[in-house]
Amino acid sequence: MSPESQDERIPQAEVTADKLDMLRQLLDQAERAVLSARALIGELTLVQRVGKLEPIFDVSEEQTHAGTGRTLEGVFDGYQMLGSDSRRYPVPPNYASKSKLVAGDILKLTIADDGSFVFKQIGPVQRKKLIGELGEERGRYLVNVGGKKYQILAASVTYYRAKPGDRLTIIVPRDVPADWATVENNLS
Repeated sequence: MSPESQDERIPQAEVTADKLDMLRQLLDQAERAVLSARALIGELTLVQRVGKLEPIFDVSEEQTHAGTGRTLEGVFDGYQMLGSDSRRYPVPPNYASKSKLVAGDILKLTIADDGSFVFKQIGPVQRKKLIGELGEERGRYLVNVGGKKYQILAASVTYYRAKPGDRLTIIVPRDVPADWATVENNLS
């Protein structure tokens, strides 16, 4: 059989607007499914140990990309990222505060060739909102919600112009115990 006769038997697909729309919808569904799966992984990779969240298994393998640095994934503990390489990486407080990162969120960290860090949230955990009163103890900001105290970043206090005694709406992981919260709003 000649190569020409084989090519004639392969039907040529006609690309239509309907098929492109269907492909876009399928990709959107797949992306949502991946984000949901990453969020579940984030919830399952945490365990409470002496007031700190620790990964109980690797979230992702470290990858190296020529010319772009290296990329790895990890779990945000409310203050820093616990990487898949078992190292801790400082998350800029302004980024964590403005992005309203919550303990248990899955982050991707790209370490550029020049040593700079670029974080991106790729898997948010399920959240719940609480209202409590801001306090300060030993230089740390805490929000007291019914006797449970959640530590918050000083950057959030500054951003929301909060002061001890103010009522704050905070966000915590819904299904994972945490000592850290992020500020949603200042109600005072």
